Amino acid sequence: MQTRPVFAAAVISLAALAAATAESPNDITVPGGTLVATVHAVGSQVYECKADPAVGTLTWQFREPVATLFIAGKTVGRHFAGPSWELVDGSSVQGKVIARAPAASDKDIPWLKLSVSARRGEGRLSDVSIIQRINTRGGVAEGICNEAGAFLSVPYSADYTFFNKTNAQQ
Repeated sequence: MQTRPVFAAAVISLAALAAATAESPNDITVPGGTLVATVHAVGSQVYECKADPAVGTLTWQFREPVATLFIAGKTVGRHFAGPSWELVDGSSVQGKVIARAPAASDKDIPWLKLSVSARRGEGRLSDVSIIQRINTRGGVAEGICNEAGAFLSVPYSADYTFFNKTNAQQ
């Protein structure tokens, strides 16, 4: 696997730097963007058992992520429904998926590129315009759901990279 250098605006851990420099699938690259931060998320993808009118049966349908965000092993925020990311400095962003790329295996949720659709607070995320979800592990719902309204929590981890809007192309 080839790597390319990435110059970070913020100090990030070696593990986060390794994740940030990994070559991303072309569908989710961020040409011209400046990396603001990379965080590692550990949590769950939550699914709800609902009727799928297209197939006429109950299926697991994505409901929300619930994860803690880390930099260098230190808790720096949380990831939750929206999808939203909130840091302990009070800044937060909400995103909208604009591109997808396949993950390493069919048991891993896809890699994503998201544009920021809302922001709040002053802090590290205040100028972010693009978010990537990369290096995903787990999170895919498996098995049959038999009871409408039942929930399934599937463990996952991922790295989220945040890019500022200066020259970033969507």
